[in-house]
Amino acid sequence: MRIHVDRDRCEGLGMCEAMAHEFFELREDEGGDDVMHLRDETPAEEHRGQVAAAVASCPVLALSLTD
Repeated sequence: MRIHVDRDRCEGLGMCEAMAHEFFELREDEGGDDVMHLRDETPAEEHRGQVAAAVASCPVLALSLTD
């Protein structure tokens, strides 16, 4: 499983980080905007449920999962 972030869509709202902070982290860029950083883009299968829920929580559909 691999997490993908569409950085053009991401608005830095942090829903994914709130649900799965082990895998997602908002960081401030040089301009002061929050940008998504993946702590682990290939989580173990045992975390699929948690990661899938975090991906589904994105209100701007900036996240996806592939196998």
